[in-house]
Amino acid sequence: MRRALKRAVSAVGLAASLALAAAVLLPAALGYERYVITSGSMTGTYDRGSIVYGRDVPTASLRVGDVITYAPPADAGPAGLVTHRIVWSGRDRSGARAFRTKGDANRVRDPWRFTLERPTQARAAFHVPYLGYALAALGIREVRMLLIGLPALLIAFGTMARLWHRAGEELRRREAAALVDTGQA
Repeated sequence: MRRALKRAVSAVGLAASLALAAAVLLPAALGYERYVITSGSMTGTYDRGSIVYGRDVPTASLRVGDVITYAPPADAGPAGLVTHRIVWSGRDRSGARAFRTKGDANRVRDPWRFTLERPTQARAAFHVPYLGYALAALGIREVRMLLIGLPALLIAFGTMARLWHRAGEELRRREAAALVDTGQA
């Protein structure tokens, strides 16, 4: 029973590891960028903890309704990247193409307008709900150490226990052989 339980736990752990690796590596190999959703501003479309995969498209092809991941203007407030839906596209004072976005779960639009300087921009293509929690956890040093160290420790203890057991069997075999050789058996 214990052996079957160990096999089942090992199989589940291996399957989970392979699924996480596939979800991270396969889309990247196909040209997709990944972003972990850390706020609730897109709840209902992309819940917190989801991974959104985006593919670079020409900035000129962006339309109202597209979901993009971008860095807001430096003086806007939010630090880091934001994944929101384009709700307005027009021109700024200098005539450059400008955008305004809104999180689907937010009641009001983002207060800033912005331009995109690069010729391409990541546009959301698909997502995997809640898998971002596992990916974000891997960013924590202690979690990585646990995921690497615990299996290594278990392997080391298992190896030591097996060696200890074999050494005991060898000692008993030698003692039995010595008794036979001296005629005490």
